[in-house]
Amino acid sequence: MYLATEKKEAIFEKYAGSTKNTGSAEGQIALFTYRISHLTEHLKKNRHDFVTQRSLQLLVGKRRSLLDYLKKKDINRYREIVKELGLRR
Repeated sequence: MYLATEKKEAIFEKYAGSTKNTGSAEGQIALFTYRISHLTEHLKKNRHDFVTQRSLQLLVGKRRSLLDYLKKKDINRYREIVKELGLRR
């Protein structure tokens, strides 16, 4: 599997502050970003995989919702996570 437990824990450790804090918006946004980049690479090779394309669109929507929530709650945390992940927003 492309997302091993160790990789997932490393993402949450870096962005959420601890491996136990899996509900933080920053950790979830970082995890979604990792998954989005993986699916994007897959779709570059497999252009007619429409199920994966739909999954990618759903993930982008979830990440967008979390980013909007974070922007509304704490603009500084929002700016920090966008800068760290290199998102265009």
